[in-house]
Amino acid sequence: MNNDSSSRIATRLREWIANAAPGSKLPSTRSLVAEFQASPVTVQKALQTLTARGLIESRPGVGTFVRAVRSARPSDYGWQTAALRSPLAALPTASTAMRDVANDAISFHSGYPDRELLPERLVRAALTRAARGDAALSRPPAAGMPELQSWFAHELGASTPAGTTPPNPSDVVVLPGSQSGLSSIFSALAGRGQPLLMESPTYWGAILAAAQAGVRVVPVPSGPDGPDPAELARAFDETGARLFYAQPNYANPTGAQWAAGRGDEVLEVVRAKGAFLVEDDWAHDFGITTSPVPVASRDDSGHVVYLRSLTKSVSPAIRIAAVIARGPARERILGDRAAESMYVSGLLQAAALDVVTQPGWQTHLRSLRHQLQSRRDLLVTSMREHAPQAHIEHVPKGGLNLWARLPDGTDLDRLARDCESDGVIIAAGRAWFPAEPAGAYIRLNYSGSNPGAFPEGARIIGQAIDRNGT
Repeated sequence: MNNDSSSRIATRLREWIANAAPGSKLPSTRSLVAEFQASPVTVQKALQTLTARGLIESRPGVGTFVRAVRSARPSDYGWQTAALRSPLAALPTASTAMRDVANDAISFHSGYPDRELLPERLVRAALTRAARGDAALSRPPAAGMPELQSWFAHELGASTPAGTTPPNPSDVVVLPGSQSGLSSIFSALAGRGQPLLMESPTYWGAILAAAQAGVRVVPVPSGPDGPDPAELARAFDETGARLFYAQPNYANPTGAQWAAGRGDEVLEVVRAKGAFLVEDDWAHDFGITTSPVPVASRDDSGHVVYLRSLTKSVSPAIRIAAVIARGPARERILGDRAAESMYVSGLLQAAALDVVTQPGWQTHLRSLRHQLQSRRDLLVTSMREHAPQAHIEHVPKGGLNLWARLPDGTDLDRLARDCESDGVIIAAGRAWFPAEPAGAYIRLNYSGSNPGAFPEGARIIGQAIDRNGT
């Protein structure tokens, strides 16, 4: 029997349940098998469906019964209004990128790569080895496992030019994901009520972390080649800010990579203003036609606070990242992290280190580059053919996303609803702007599941844009 048979049995049983009293006993599995001429497995699937919907409950050794519906008295939480008072800062709602959707949907909204793009074999083996080792039972140092600190320092140091001192392992603080690192950096280095310069558009999680830290965000426009150094200098002068958050390589959401020399220009401005550049290198492992060279590799005077994450490239279940900072700034960040979480799981640190030091890791990254390129090119081609109204300003050289500008006046909420009703999930671009959006944009992730559905997804988006304009 197939799933249709299971659904048919579940439907018939729902009709029976609707007319039965709470607590009524259902016929035995053997009786249902005989009545519906179905296999025991098919009957069990139907019963599992009804259980999941809360219609029946199983009592081992007794039978299966119609579940009694209990009416609960509504709880009154009004007292909390007085206890909590007004929030110090209004936190943005969670981005569409974090939504869970049905498996059969065409998903362009997620910020994470599909499972088939992860080094699954390496991850499973690493977790097994870590569980058998000392890391499973011991507390790691507050700043992280020394071996993992060394790996992060070496990774950044590999790009350091001659004449620049590479980072030391002691400059590294291991984090439970880069999101917590952003919160600590903004709190420790800017402080509540102080200005923070931020590329616009930018990562929605950084906007959320800034709101949580209570800093005052000042947007700095940034295009395909990065921010205008003169505009950045003017923003520093006008606001008195001492912190600039940016993503020089494969920015989320735009996919932009700063033009050659732009990093040095920005670094010159930051040094002249006695400020910090917070460099978020989240997509370091996702180069396609270029390889990222961090701005931090050209700074040894502590002006760049560098973030590197393994969460998206290794596994979302292994939330490991690191911040590399020099001087008192590092101590302040470490102090904030210690107050927040004391230390990062040694088990996850050991597993992450195991994965990235295996010979198969570099093999995986080479394969990943080709897979991302084919997915990116397929989505670009599909959008240009089926949704030419969505203007793709530039094709990213790395990262996971396309950033598309829609016609002025597009109702993004309506567009998202129309697409979703046809089985396509998109992310409206407003979540990536620290202030008012500069236009109507959508972000499309090309690293999600089922790339074969990209052309159909683009066709549905194109049709929805056309309806939106009428």
